[in-house]
Amino acid sequence: MTWYDANKRVLPWREPGAGAWAVMVSEFMLQQTPVNRVLPAYQRWLERWPTPADLAAEAPGEAVRAWDRLGYPRRALRLHAAAQAIVERHGGAVPDDHAALLALPGVGTYTAAAIASFAFGQRHAVVDTNVRRVLARSLTGVAQPAISPTAADQRLAVSALPADEPTAARWAVASMELGALVCTARTPNCADCPIRPHCAWVLAGSPPYDGPPRRGQTYEGTDRQARGRLLAVLRAATTPVPKSTLDTTWPHAPQRERALDGLVSDGLVEPLPNAHYRLPT
Repeated sequence: MTWYDANKRVLPWREPGAGAWAVMVSEFMLQQTPVNRVLPAYQRWLERWPTPADLAAEAPGEAVRAWDRLGYPRRALRLHAAAQAIVERHGGAVPDDHAALLALPGVGTYTAAAIASFAFGQRHAVVDTNVRRVLARSLTGVAQPAISPTAADQRLAVSALPADEPTAARWAVASMELGALVCTARTPNCADCPIRPHCAWVLAGSPPYDGPPRRGQTYEGTDRQARGRLLAVLRAATTPVPKSTLDTTWPHAPQRERALDGLVSDGLVEPLPNAHYRLPT
């Protein structure tokens, strides 16, 4: 935590007075998306929708439009649905109860713990990829955690939490920041790590990863890219878009049709009569 105080990034959702809604928006946006891409969209989002009620009052398609190129746009629909639930169940205020957070649409174990910890100073194990890596190295002596999160990861994180609530909340964000800035996946900067003298992996000689291959995600030529092209046209449109226009976005017809069907199934696109489409209203 001493290291964190001296080295933490200045981020708007960490500012005093940012509020629980700001923290919640940041957590939805930061899932699978780096900070530098999130910041502009986050700032525009809160300028337009500074409260859950502001977002809930708009059509879900506007959330998809504002999501722009952050990727995984179903997160926008889930955040919109969560805002509606906050208005309906909690008077428009993000709840501070962990169970109530878990009951919101789109809020899973990680997100509920993150909001409860970062917004309300509670004691929860906030276990993202960075934290899993820090704990795997420092406490178990392996180069990388398991490819997918496990129950053992959660138990390890709980065992490492300080007992005091405010201290645990600060420790949670500090350990996450350590993984993001120092204990990185490919090139950890062990020389500048504040826990180097106690790190089980370093003390074991920094043995290399010997688990199953960790394949990076591809994007070029995938259904995800086709979906992105289709959504880009619909986000830019102010009126329903004819199918003939969407057909120009992607050359491979079977893949394009599959991508469009997927968008409709996911609720991201609304089909209309006469082969027109729009964002959901």
